[in-house]
Amino acid sequence: MGLATIVQTIAHTLDEEMRRDDRVVILGEDVGKRGGVFLATEALFQKYGPDRVIDTPLSEAAIIGAAVGMAVHGLRPVAEIQFADYIFPGFDQLVSQAAKLRYRSGGQFSAPMVIRMPAGGGVKGGHHHSQSPETHFVHTPGLKVVYPSTPHDTKGLLKTAIRDDDPVVFMEPKRLYRAIKEEVPEEDYCIEFGKAHLRRKGDDVVLVSYGATMAETLKAADALHEQGISAEVIDLRSLLPWDKTTVCRSVARVGRVVLVSEAPRMANFMSEVSATLTEEILDALLAPPIRVTGFDTPYPYAYDREYLPGPNRILKAVQKVLSY
Repeated sequence: MGLATIVQTIAHTLDEEMRRDDRVVILGEDVGKRGGVFLATEALFQKYGPDRVIDTPLSEAAIIGAAVGMAVHGLRPVAEIQFADYIFPGFDQLVSQAAKLRYRSGGQFSAPMVIRMPAGGGVKGGHHHSQSPETHFVHTPGLKVVYPSTPHDTKGLLKTAIRDDDPVVFMEPKRLYRAIKEEVPEEDYCIEFGKAHLRRKGDDVVLVSYGATMAETLKAADALHEQGISAEVIDLRSLLPWDKTTVCRSVARVGRVVLVSEAPRMANFMSEVSATLTEEILDALLAPPIRVTGFDTPYPYAYDREYLPGPNRILKAVQKVLSY
């Protein structure tokens, strides 16, 4: 594929999977001729036609409900929700129906469907276009939740999601859609869910993040390196399941950890990571785990950069764990 952004990688991967498997269909608002509000489905309508790239009414309840029906009857729908904030009208269909289908049918039925949703802030979108609702889905047994941060991982994880036999919530860091370019292999590859990526090795502190805050975490790691502080950086990539083994092993070796996520602090996914660390490797910790998160307020219109965890807030947290 060559050098590509995240949004280009999404469109390319969807094309590959639609060509590979004619059961794969796309549905959502403006995904057809326009190619989606972010152009993540660009040119697919022209290539595959209106029966496989379906423009829907402005109804998330209808989108998710239709996707559940398609999945039960043998298709593999990829539904786009224009912004993660818009999922809630379709929340019941997703968490009460799709997520429970395999269990409640005793394995007779499953819902092989993907729900793509651009998530997170930093795009001046205010509180209806900037939220991070991943905890809602991680709290739902029967779903799988994925949140990549790079074009390479986006391709491998999206292929895994489309081929999975259960519903996958595929969250996309929209402020990184065109901010990052990297080489994406042309060959077909999948990335297993529940396998974190060790992005950097270090000995003084472990930084754990995912999605868009991964970019801020790497900036903080660069700043720490200039100060002579060696940071190990872990990208979770998937939240349900998540890679407890890699995180616990790294933190047990180093003893200090900072957990970064832009979602609100209360019941943030990193609270689960922190609890797991204290339960399983407490004796190895040299300082309590520290979370750097968004705030427990509606997402602000004017001060989104102050709301989001940036390198300065991460550096302050690192200094706190180092001086404990």
